[in-house]
Amino acid sequence: MTHVNSFILSTLENGIQKVVLNKPARKNALSFQMYKELKMLLNESAKNNKVLIFVLTANGDFFSSGNDITASMESLSVSIDTIKELIDTIIMYPKLLIAVVNGPAIGIATTILGIFDIVYASDKAYFQTPFSSLGLVAEGCSSYTFPRLLGHSKAGDMLYLGYKMNAQEAKQHGLVSQVYNHDSLEEVWNYLNKISTLSSQSILATKRLVSRWNKEILLKVNEEEMEELKKLFESPELIQRLLNFLSRKNKL
Repeated sequence: MTHVNSFILSTLENGIQKVVLNKPARKNALSFQMYKELKMLLNESAKNNKVLIFVLTANGDFFSSGNDITASMESLSVSIDTIKELIDTIIMYPKLLIAVVNGPAIGIATTILGIFDIVYASDKAYFQTPFSSLGLVAEGCSSYTFPRLLGHSKAGDMLYLGYKMNAQEAKQHGLVSQVYNHDSLEEVWNYLNKISTLSSQSILATKRLVSRWNKEILLKVNEEEMEELKKLFESPELIQRLLNFLSRKNKL
């Protein structure tokens, strides 16, 4: 396994680039260094003819607890720009982008799934976007993708009120393609390995057709969400909410 850094592992086999978040002690919380590494991996694999699928998954009990708020608070504007760049890269990625969600996905770890091509989940996964409790705003293009994926009302429940959606419900609403028994999650990889028997030319052409109609919209949505986030970061209420969150976390 190739180490990009100790927190992200990457391997390439059989046309599949498997990228693993590897910070289980911090529930795979994403620092802006990790965002940069993921962006670099996506850009490199986009140019690599041996890669047909980029699969994101994680080690440990969590898929990801979202932004590493402790790290983000050190330089808020830098971290927002870094997040925006990663989301733009995901939107423009020309190959198949798949998530294997091995456990809970919080915040941006849930919102970006709406711009992945396919999402598989463990039955231990759940999906939650606690923006309003932290004083944050929807990101990852979820203000656009979630109402279309989940329906207007359920998207509202998640984005406004932080509703916690389990894996089966995520499948019913179309956020997830298939739910696997946690102990049999290896079946996903057996299934994906069949990719070598399929036409890569056909898959990439279909991806071009599917993604071309939404690309400009998604880039614009991402830009506006990040602008809104920058405005919120200037508000005293947000800073107070984040400090309260961190102090609760430290007590735990």
